[in-house]
Amino acid sequence: MFNVQIDGIWYQFPKGTRVIEACAQAGIYVPRYCYHPKLSSPGNCRMCLIEMGMPRMGPDRKPELGPDGKPVINWMPRPQICCAQDVAEGMGVRTNSPLAQECRKGVMEFLLINHPLDCPICDQAGECELQEFSVEYGNAGSRFLENKVKKPKNVELGPRVTLDDERCILCSRCIRFCNEIVHDDVLGFVDRGSHTILTAHPGKRLENNYSLNTVDICPVGALTSTDFRFEMRVWFLKETKSICTSCATGCNTVIGAREDIVYRQTPRQNDQVNSCWMCDYGRLNYKYLEAENRLLEPQIRTAQKLVASDWKNAISQAAFQLRNFAGSNIAIIASGRMTNEELWLTRKIADFLGTHYIDIVPRFGEPDEILLSNDRNPNAVGAWLTLRLDGGPGAALSQIAEGIRSGEIRAVLLLGENPLKFGVSEEQLASLSNLVVMDILSNDATKHASVVLPGSGFAEKRGSMINGHGRLQRLNRAVRPPGNARDDWEILRDLLQALGGSNGLYSIDDVFRQMSAEIPQFANLTLNKIGDLGLHVIDVEESPRPPVDPKAKDIEQAENKRPPGR
Repeated sequence: MFNVQIDGIWYQFPKGTRVIEACAQAGIYVPRYCYHPKLSSPGNCRMCLIEMGMPRMGPDRKPELGPDGKPVINWMPRPQICCAQDVAEGMGVRTNSPLAQECRKGVMEFLLINHPLDCPICDQAGECELQEFSVEYGNAGSRFLENKVKKPKNVELGPRVTLDDERCILCSRCIRFCNEIVHDDVLGFVDRGSHTILTAHPGKRLENNYSLNTVDICPVGALTSTDFRFEMRVWFLKETKSICTSCATGCNTVIGAREDIVYRQTPRQNDQVNSCWMCDYGRLNYKYLEAENRLLEPQIRTAQKLVASDWKNAISQAAFQLRNFAGSNIAIIASGRMTNEELWLTRKIADFLGTHYIDIVPRFGEPDEILLSNDRNPNAVGAWLTLRLDGGPGAALSQIAEGIRSGEIRAVLLLGENPLKFGVSEEQLASLSNLVVMDILSNDATKHASVVLPGSGFAEKRGSMINGHGRLQRLNRAVRPPGNARDDWEILRDLLQALGGSNGLYSIDDVFRQMSAEIPQFANLTLNKIGDLGLHVIDVEESPRPPVDPKAKDIEQAENKRPPGR
């Protein structure tokens, strides 16, 4: 531990701590542009200039001590950057001295010389560090009388990122991210002086699966999301902490919504899961919430066609149809995209009906070496745990398909999945006596349903999931479901009550409370106790599920490869 004086107060920090991080730990914010805690420090924006000094040495080459018994500091005549400097024994730091304040004003003046005055139309307005630092550290007026340098505007760097080069302050965060985290050397600076611009290397495009992270870390409005560009002012968005449900990684996210419409998803820092990144695939996988084939009303088959109904009649009809069969003639196909609470209620329905035909549909895709898992189900571990799947997810699907083909299975409760994807034909679905479907989108299977129950998407519900590494995390509701759709757990609760099971469940917290009393991994937990960052509850090796791709590296390994210092 090194003794360091910051603004006249002595602190202790471990060896290797950057000065800018030491200041933050001491509760002092040092403005910065190029510095990012997960990237290397080039020290090229100069916004973090401070006064720095080292102990004054006596004739015996030992630090001279003052009246307080602490070393006397010899201050350097010139300011130093603190983002690329590690702490040292006896170091002194002044973050708010007249010299440091003058340096910040000078840096801000240089940055704004050629910066366009387009804040009213800039996508970054409201969350722009250049705006914030200009107010706090800049001058009220400008001494610049010459014409501003014009740079390229509305440049398509890739399919998802648009560049306004005139706003770029050359911090190089995007370049370092592509090189150090994604290992895709695609961006760089060209030309010199005031004419330097950011661009993609010849013959390359910014089209890797993590390209939109460059928009997140851009401190100004230079890099913009093509999807979100000019869609909504950020101060109108209601931000909700949640998780991504596109794969088993379960990246922590912030959902930005207004008037029940989701406009964007951005990553939320959780060093145990996704650091502060997320892939483009998961980030943009929310458009289906507004799809044209969204199910909006409960429906009952009458005279060979589906007719809109109210919820009371739809639930009663579904319960009546399922009660007409023995447990050996009923199958339940659940989904690895359902929450733990919904899956637990599904298990209760299966127990009441007496069926042993219950499973989820495995879902796989090509993984990468950063965050994207080969398991595209966000809650396969939770499904194994709550549904008590003896053979692991997908093990009973062939039996269910054969039972439908042979006629042994005559009624199916279909929850968010399509049986056509695991060997059941449309003719066989049509031959079922009853097919009760709960889903959010219509598909080839729903048109054969006897009862359709419209549910909610991931941004429209609250609940919990267990990611591919055994971490229990929480979904939070950002928007309301459209039309007459309902929360999935409420549908399952009402269906269970209509079947004859009285459970006294009035909120999702009640469901979790009853579930935690039965499942040891959830013991003594509540939804609130999970917290924003989640809790590790199970080792993945304990569950017989397809593991996360063994070649996939943890995000921390990618970050540890970044070049040190400058």
